[in-house]
Amino acid sequence: MATCKVEYLGGLRTKCTHMKSGVEIFTDAPIDNNGKGECFSPTDLVAAAYSSCMITIIGIYCEANNIVFEHCTSEVDKIMTSEPRRIGELQINLDFQKNQWGEDIQKRVIRAGEACPVAKTVDQSLSIKFNYQF
Repeated sequence: MATCKVEYLGGLRTKCTHMKSGVEIFTDAPIDNNGKGECFSPTDLVAAAYSSCMITIIGIYCEANNIVFEHCTSEVDKIMTSEPRRIGELQINLDFQKNQWGEDIQKRVIRAGEACPVAKTVDQSLSIKFNYQF
C-alpha cells in the first residue's frame, strides 16, 4: 500500500492524503515562487518534518529509557538559497524547559534527536543550526 497520494489541484496547490488514516495536508507554492502562500509549501513540510521527526525520536528514546517527557515546542526558520533553488539552512529552536532534565539527560536527548531518520536522509550540504532551551 502506498504511503500517500498527492493530487494536483491547479493554481500551484496540491492535496496530500495519508493512505492509512485519510488525513489530508494541502500545499501551496510560496509567494516568492509564484504561489499564494496560503498553505505549507513543500519545502515548509521538509522543515516541519525535520523538527517533528526529532521530537518524535526523542519521545521514543525517553519512553525506552523511563525519562519523563511532557513538553516540547519547536520553531523552525527555513532559509532558501538560489541556483539551484533549495533549502540552504534550517534554524531549529527547541524548548524543553518544562521537563526539568539534568545535564546528562539533556545530552542524551540531543544525541537521540539529532540522529533521527530525517536528519540521516537530508543532504549533508543542508546547514542545520540548533538552539536548545532546557
